[in-house]
Amino acid sequence: MNKETLKKIYNEIKKFNTIYIVRHIGPDPDAISSQIALRDMIKLTFPEKKVYAIGQSVSKFKFIGKLDKIDDNISYEDSLIITLDVPNKARVDGISVDNFKHVIKIDHHPFIEKFSDLELIDTNACSACEILLDLANTTRFKLNKEIARVLMIGIISDSNRFLFKPTDDKTLHKAADLVEKYSLNLQEIYEPIYMRPISEIRLMGYIYSNLKVTKNKFAYIILENDIVSSFNGDASSASNMVNELSYIEDFYVWLFVTYDEKNEIFKISIRSRGPVINELAQKYNGGGHVFSSGARCKTMEEVNALIADFDNLTREYVKENK
Repeated sequence: MNKETLKKIYNEIKKFNTIYIVRHIGPDPDAISSQIALRDMIKLTFPEKKVYAIGQSVSKFKFIGKLDKIDDNISYEDSLIITLDVPNKARVDGISVDNFKHVIKIDHHPFIEKFSDLELIDTNACSACEILLDLANTTRFKLNKEIARVLMIGIISDSNRFLFKPTDDKTLHKAADLVEKYSLNLQEIYEPIYMRPISEIRLMGYIYSNLKVTKNKFAYIILENDIVSSFNGDASSASNMVNELSYIEDFYVWLFVTYDEKNEIFKISIRSRGPVINELAQKYNGGGHVFSSGARCKTMEEVNALIADFDNLTREYVKENK
């Protein structure tokens, strides 16, 4: 945790009356939670400021809170934009960072590119929400029970209930302090994150039954939209199930392929229990964490090339770690 940079971020935010907060495309709960939490932290501390959390909303995450709609009358010279949970500007959702003169970047992914005046990258944080909690604990930003709830959603979901690296004792202590200080009901926080309709469970059964596992300990499935819809599911919910395979011993890397008809693109969710995957994901218009990444392909030929590359990556890992 870089306390000096956290203080600089606080002081920079104080300077601007209009602030836009964005995150990555295809958001997960941490991305949306960090947006909403930071917006509400700023508004609670500085009620006179106009602060907007923007980007495409996701219906299944509406329990976290509401995002904002903006008009086209933006003064790019006089406004501040803050990017959260996104390492490269190409993956920013909702607005172009290049239009703004003043940019702050807060992220916990490995560095890809510099595109801001002031940036804080903490790869030791389990989530963007953990960094925001550090920001509140280090500066004069105010929290309340609702903001604390939203921060806990991001921390719990991105750490997968404190199971994923880099969760450590510091993360647990900070979360415990938040629960104690604001009398948070953990059951009420966990329930909407992990509650599933029976249709998703049945779709998960289909995935378990049809997952392809190669001799190199690599697994994948291409989920056709008609299959997903036959279980009353959608591509977004299907891709989010990738974490359910984290404790299967027969493979080290696995990925789900779904198709986004609206944007005419294949979305790939990739996970690992050993091989570093984010560097290869960058080759296919993606990136992310060392063991948790995503990618996007325009054609099935690209998808097949990606699958072959990750099979080879896993093969090399197995060879080197016999």
